[in-house]
Amino acid sequence: MSLLKRIVRSDAGRNAFASIGAGYVRLVHATTRWTTVGRETPERLWTEGRPFIGCFWHNRLLLMRFIWPADRRIAMLISRHGDGRLISDIIGRLGIDTIVGSSSRGGADALRAMISTLNSGISVAITPDGPRGPRMHAAAGAVQAARLAGAPLVPVSLATARRKVLRSWDRFLLAWPFGAGVFVWGKAIEIARDAGDEEVEATRRTLEAELNRISAEADRLVGQTPIEPA
Repeated sequence: MSLLKRIVRSDAGRNAFASIGAGYVRLVHATTRWTTVGRETPERLWTEGRPFIGCFWHNRLLLMRFIWPADRRIAMLISRHGDGRLISDIIGRLGIDTIVGSSSRGGADALRAMISTLNSGISVAITPDGPRGPRMHAAAGAVQAARLAGAPLVPVSLATARRKVLRSWDRFLLAWPFGAGVFVWGKAIEIARDAGDEEVEATRRTLEAELNRISAEADRLVGQTPIEPA
């Protein structure tokens, strides 16, 4: 394990990096000129008092907290691995609750926690391709949670004009301050509680396609070349 990873995975090192990370996220958000597309989708659900599952690709994680109103509570599904703990600490500093688990480790517990959270009236955020990918391909966990809780899926994406695309598995988008940015909400996707396997798979494909559509739209709106799925 590298020295940097050992530092980050220690309590003191993780706290320091989390404070720096949260501060940087706030700086980028505050110095970016934002526009929002499709806000009528979540506004309708908020007006109806319906919690939902906000879905976005792992590479758009950095600034996604700010698409959500500060006065509305939300919990995010975060992986159990070391990097996930750091992300959990950062988003905690930004006012987001954490549900621990992933599709590959702790999946059953995470699913139960997501359903319990939704049933309590709190919306949930999830990256359907995290924590390991493949990039921009949706796993079925979010769809199963939506089916069992009777909650809609709402795809969402963002892009910034000033950014660096990292060489990570997800092509993570590291946004720079002092630019333009856009949040894009997609169409709400419903699934019946009694849906069978075929409908679950069809809904998963619909979610994946809508996420890729709005992510490409977000990139084009800020003058960037869209990131392609793996």
